[in-house]
Amino acid sequence: MVIPARNEEQTVGDVAGAISRSLMREQPLVDELVVIDSDSTDATAQVAAEAGAVVWSARDVAPGLGSFPGKGEALWKSLLVTTGDLVVFVDADLMLWGPHFVTGLLGPLLNDDQVLLVKGFYTRLWTGSDGSVSADGGRVTELVARPLISLWWPDLAGVVQPLAGEWAARRSLIESLNIPVGYGVELATLMDTASSHGLDAVAQVDLGRRAHRHQANHDLALMAAELLVIAERRRPGGQVPPPQPWLHQFSRTSGQVRQVSRPVPVQERPPARSVSGWQTARHAEAP
Repeated sequence: MVIPARNEEQTVGDVAGAISRSLMREQPLVDELVVIDSDSTDATAQVAAEAGAVVWSARDVAPGLGSFPGKGEALWKSLLVTTGDLVVFVDADLMLWGPHFVTGLLGPLLNDDQVLLVKGFYTRLWTGSDGSVSADGGRVTELVARPLISLWWPDLAGVVQPLAGEWAARRSLIESLNIPVGYGVELATLMDTASSHGLDAVAQVDLGRRAHRHQANHDLALMAAELLVIAERRRPGGQVPPPQPWLHQFSRTSGQVRQVSRPVPVQERPPARSVSGWQTARHAEAP
């Protein structure tokens, strides 16, 4: 069980605590509960540890391999410090969810040996500035991921939440895939699994409803740019993106419009099982 986290002190304790209590102490289903802290500047690590998780700083896992900021990097590093044959990932910013997320994701893997990847789906709730709640969450999914898939990967158009942060996989699969270091990890994993193993290797589970902290549009644009790079790399006949693309945006400050430019994460980690010394890293003692 892996929870990637960055500056989530407000919610990570509830997520880790519920899993530790319900699925480790009351019903011993989860063998490992690991939080990978990705350069947090708040008390995320302390809160997660107090809730019962083993906490690793992403930078401290196999430091000789270097470190990148990003969710995919945290997930990739988690493969070096966990040992379970089945790995479940959930986000640290969940506010409306339940331990059934974990049991639901594990179900298809336990019941069908042919299933390698399980994607959760749910109604994604959006809280407006006036406090109203609607089912309009998942802006990047609807505006970027779903159109991309419909145009270029129509066989995957039946995947309800291609970017779901709640998913599970067999270790044998996830250790065989390239892992983008940023937010493209979920889309890449879905595309690469279907490409290599067929649609029958992918299952979906309805987890009900989900709510989480919303990101600003400017930050979602960076996520969207990452997804476009991931898709272009995997599209038949796609072009190789520049070594370091930049996202150029604009903001108005003190009456003046200024350009703000940010690098788009394009690095991908190689399959974990191909990394020299990865078995030694996997069995390292937790901090």
